[in-house]
Amino acid sequence: MAKLQYCVVPYRPAHALAWRQLNEAWIREGGFALEAKDRAVLSDPQATVLDKGGYIFMVEDPEGVVVGCCAIQKMDDGGYELAKMTVAPSARGLGLSKILIQSCEDKARELGASRLYLETNSGLKPALKLYESSGFTYLPTRETPYARADVFMEKPLG
Repeated sequence: MAKLQYCVVPYRPAHALAWRQLNEAWIREGGFALEAKDRAVLSDPQATVLDKGGYIFMVEDPEGVVVGCCAIQKMDDGGYELAKMTVAPSARGLGLSKILIQSCEDKARELGASRLYLETNSGLKPALKLYESSGFTYLPTRETPYARADVFMEKPLG
């Protein structure tokens, strides 16, 4: 029996609904509220991510159904923020998050980024383990537009 193939593809406008639904689902699943920055990024990824020099990856299953996504958003310091990463419950445990992180890291390097940065929540233990195993290290607490963010990490790319 052939192994099912998942594909990481660049975001296109046809992905807009899946982008919003996947991210709203993980935010609610984590017990968090949708915040103003979430609403902006999820309702208009073209203006808030892509037009500002960022990039979005989507994961499609063998039937073309979107089961995961992740973005990198350009930062003022030459880095990129890893943001809005999620995989649908039906596709978890397949290594797709690691593939998404690697895709984002490769794209950030291609774009000349000095580092990848992320903000997350201390209650998201599987995410923290994933980031640690991907080479991210902890940073001191800082100001953030997200009420849920209490963990800050980075991975130098230089």
